[in-house]
Amino acid sequence: MIPTKVHAEVTQVKVVENVKEENNMKNMMKKVDRYPGRVWRAAVKMGKEDPRKVTHSLKVGLALTLVSLLYLLEPLFEGIGDNAIWAVMTVVVVLESTAGATLCKGLNRGFGTFIAGSLAFLIEFIANESGRVFRAVFIGTSVFLIGAITTYMRFFPNIKKNFDYGVMIFLLTFNLIAVSSYRVDNVLKIAHERFYTIAIGCGICLVMTLLIFPHWSGENLHNSTISKIEGLAKSIDACVNEYFDQIEETYDESNKDPIYEGFKAVLDSKSNDETMALHASWEPRHSRHCYKCPGQQYVKLGAALRQFGYTVAALHGCLRTQIQKKKLNKQISKITITSLEFSEALPLAAFVSLLVEAVAKLDIVINEVEELGNLACFSECVKKDGDDQYETITIKYETPRVDLDQDHLPSNRTE
Repeated sequence: MIPTKVHAEVTQVKVVENVKEENNMKNMMKKVDRYPGRVWRAAVKMGKEDPRKVTHSLKVGLALTLVSLLYLLEPLFEGIGDNAIWAVMTVVVVLESTAGATLCKGLNRGFGTFIAGSLAFLIEFIANESGRVFRAVFIGTSVFLIGAITTYMRFFPNIKKNFDYGVMIFLLTFNLIAVSSYRVDNVLKIAHERFYTIAIGCGICLVMTLLIFPHWSGENLHNSTISKIEGLAKSIDACVNEYFDQIEETYDESNKDPIYEGFKAVLDSKSNDETMALHASWEPRHSRHCYKCPGQQYVKLGAALRQFGYTVAALHGCLRTQIQKKKLNKQISKITITSLEFSEALPLAAFVSLLVEAVAKLDIVINEVEELGNLACFSECVKKDGDDQYETITIKYETPRVDLDQDHLPSNRTE
């Protein structure tokens, strides 16, 4: 009797496990079926939010198609040969989403290849005039010296910032030509073909990025700065409203804190600002009045905005840690009540102190904005009197500064 019950229980357990496995399999298949739709919706959403990403993707596809003609068309392939792969590699590596980034990489790659090839040919010419043993020693010594000096030069801040990619390409090209010249006889022809294919790839990248729906790093930097200023304005406004209006709100993962979201992007923007400013310095004068993008001034303004953002973050922390009123028992003495009233005034004093500090930081931001406006020659559209037309005027910013040492608080203080 007992073995029959055990067998029935084992059978029941197996049936339950099979049902669970079937349910898990069905759930997995449903997730797999929904996954393509989720990916498609995410891709469409990203394209609608920033159409430039779609444009850049199409430009990369068109550039790769054009450079592939070096392989597909017989006359071009006979003239270049297998070295056409270098043009394809150049397009994949060099073509970036903005004109400044593409120019930075393309010119670095072109000049690095040209200088490395010229130096390698000079060393090869000197080595050919000697014996085979001395030639090997001379090439090895040259590779060591050039490699050590070039690598050490990459540690210089200015070279690391502007020409690191070009120095790396120089080192790679020099070693390829110098070392292979010891075993290959027609290294000069191979180097010429590689240089031509790299030049073709860089040319296609420059045409795509400068002439076909160009995206400028200077405009990206300008728009990013505007969004940061607007985010800080919303954060400081929300801080003041939440404190003085005594609005109690709770935030969870689904409902993000608007104050935090406003200054978060500002505090994390240093590296991005410096990169966009560097790429903007490589771009030609493309604006209507051919003004150069003042990238370094944008970086200074970004630093001032971050300092202001730290103050907003302190205000946000003050809101989250303010002393809450507690229920008092009847037995608490009058002295304790008076002490508690003074302690409840401390958060207000701290908040006002942070507001005064925010005013000082805001004055620095205003000065940087004025300097940026003068360097970039910002203009404003003003409506003519009695006419529906607008005229563009250039503004010189000369806002009077606020003396923070003076007392600008209202006179109705609490005695």
